[in-house]
Amino acid sequence: MPPKSRFTRLDAFTKTVEDARIRTTSGGIVTIVSLIVVLWLAWGEWSDYRRIVIHPELIVDKGRGERMEIHMNVTFPKIPCELLTLDVMDVSGEQQHGVLHGVKKVRLQPASQGGGVIDVTALALHSEDEAATHLDPNYCGPCYGAPAPSSATKPGCCNTCDEVREAYAQASWAFGKGEGVEQCTREHYAEKLDEQRNEGCRIEGDIRVNKVIGNFHFAPGRSFSNGNLHVHDLKNYWDSPVRHSFEHEIHQLRFGPQIPEDVTRKHAKNSPWTNHHINPLDEVKQLTDDPNFNFMYFVKVVPTAYLPLSWSKSKYVGTQYEDSAWLGNLGNAIDGSMETHQYSVTSHKRSLAGGDDAAEGHQERLHARGGIPGVFFSYDISPMKVINREERAKTFTGFLTGLCAVIGGTLTVAAAVDRGVYEGATRLKKLQSKNL
Repeated sequence: MPPKSRFTRLDAFTKTVEDARIRTTSGGIVTIVSLIVVLWLAWGEWSDYRRIVIHPELIVDKGRGERMEIHMNVTFPKIPCELLTLDVMDVSGEQQHGVLHGVKKVRLQPASQGGGVIDVTALALHSEDEAATHLDPNYCGPCYGAPAPSSATKPGCCNTCDEVREAYAQASWAFGKGEGVEQCTREHYAEKLDEQRNEGCRIEGDIRVNKVIGNFHFAPGRSFSNGNLHVHDLKNYWDSPVRHSFEHEIHQLRFGPQIPEDVTRKHAKNSPWTNHHINPLDEVKQLTDDPNFNFMYFVKVVPTAYLPLSWSKSKYVGTQYEDSAWLGNLGNAIDGSMETHQYSVTSHKRSLAGGDDAAEGHQERLHARGGIPGVFFSYDISPMKVINREERAKTFTGFLTGLCAVIGGTLTVAAAVDRGVYEGATRLKKLQSKNL
């Protein structure tokens, strides 16, 4: 027998000799069942450790001088692309009249003919279709009293119909069909406009705006500023043999990049983080036959960040990253993190002729007279920011703690069950022996 050490008295795990142990069939069954239970519970602990959850946080948005992208896909079945204009303006004073870059106009057949696609035009300054390459290189077209636009291909000249229209817009003059304008006659502008009267139009693409209170809108005619007023040349809209209107369907409208589908599917059961909640205007449709009608959407935008487990603070932050990001890609980082926006919306519609809502049972509700027909989106930026951060459901230390609890608890319960079965069997045998 080995000599006792000073730690012998501290041994809390006393041993029994093999001869003093009793092995029973019930004990073997309890051992197998407890082993199965331990493996099952241990697998549950491992699955829980591997599970990823989204932990939402709400903070004050301290970003400054940021920009955001608006992604849109809107169909107007009763107004041609030639009459439709997209403008953007905000409280900082920045205005984008007749937005061109990043937007496509898709000409659509009339709804009675199925509404199929006729042509897709990527809008851009000085496109090849508008360039007057067949003219004399020394040709300098007149601007008919208006100052030449700064965007003209040849400085001081208006060589195309579009340049004349731009010059008139900058001078705050109505243009009409371009009667008596040499460039428009040469390009058959009036004939092309009349040919498209029955067509529809779909606007799709991305625009980049300042992250401040602002609005963007779709309205008829070329737009221009007259003092502090934003004005549209509505002559071709009103003087039309075809009845136009701003009936529309919003296929998609979002502020910032779209959350990937695999992420939404992964967290759909445990989180309200879904694309449906981010884009409440998707698939919204508004009907009207009144050309003198106005639709307004008031949008409250909430900055939202998505940070995956692989997230690390990017060195491309702030204005440097925003300036280098391609249009349509702002907010996506290499590490999988994403800066996007959720929004809530309320809508209002009214006839520009004024009146009340007696037809809807609200005679007391009055509408102002006047305005511009179109679809207007006014957006406001929330000062709060939501951060959705991916995290492990538990740490590795928590996993080890749970595993030890599973093993110890199961064995303790199994020992108690085995002891109870053994004692019960022993007492039963004693009773049977007395009866004999």
